[in-house]
Amino acid sequence: MSWLIFAFSGPILWAASTHIDKYLVEKYFKHGSVAVLMVFTAIIGLFALPFIYFFQPSVLCIPLQEMVETAVSGILYMGAIYVYLQALQSEEASVVAPFFQLAAIFGFILGYLFLGEVPLPAQLAGGLLIIAGSTLLSLKFTGKKTKLKRRLILLMLACTLALAFSSLIFKFFSLQNEYWTTSFWNFVGQALFGVVLMATAANRKRFYQTIRTNTGAVLAINGANELINLGGGLGVRYALLLAPLGIVQAISSTTLFFVLLFGILLSVFFPKLGREEITAASLIQKGIATILVVIGVILVNQ
Repeated sequence: MSWLIFAFSGPILWAASTHIDKYLVEKYFKHGSVAVLMVFTAIIGLFALPFIYFFQPSVLCIPLQEMVETAVSGILYMGAIYVYLQALQSEEASVVAPFFQLAAIFGFILGYLFLGEVPLPAQLAGGLLIIAGSTLLSLKFTGKKTKLKRRLILLMLACTLALAFSSLIFKFFSLQNEYWTTSFWNFVGQALFGVVLMATAANRKRFYQTIRTNTGAVLAINGANELINLGGGLGVRYALLLAPLGIVQAISSTTLFFVLLFGILLSVFFPKLGREEITAASLIQKGIATILVVIGVILVNQ
């Protein structure tokens, strides 16, 4: 199905973006505020507005209340990314990524409660297999005790819940209005989030300082990264119009698989940019998880 292609565009592009985010955070924002990165995201959304309006002038022809409520979707999305970047400051990309599976669980619950979406048994089983396979990728089997990372858990719980509500709002208004109209006001919300960040003197100072000291690198790398994020977000949002929220969120949970795959490729070919465990036991574990995910994808496509 065509919706499956759009649904998978998100996890693939977001996985690439996750490694770029980690590189940017590690190199430029390890001990500073990630608000600067969020300002770039807001700017990309702001730049998209005139293009959408040019091709779809009717974006301004919806009630004010719907404009505001749709913009909330963009604000929630930015809030989710903000806490996600905070998690990346202290953890590796492959440690943070597994928590995105929670978005699929929240998606199934919200889709059922607010949209009345009841997936077919095969689709539900497929979604659960995708979540199980992705979760298996996050496990590390050692004889040592593992410390509970409360801060990471709380940050990613907030992140995934906000993402699920953002997707819910986007789908609800896309079905009522039109895809590009909803996207327009979603980007307005993202831009407003950036305006609030820039209202703080400390954030403005960090933003201008980053631009002055690392102009070429930050603009080029982060600009490309934001375009990658934009492509993934638009693809998944379009898929939301064609398939249940919980199913699309479950497919989005395969981001972890692609994060690990790209991490392995970086470890082999560009070890300075990223490292991933590639022992025999690790590869077997990842192979089993991949099979579960593939079976899950086949089932959700029923």
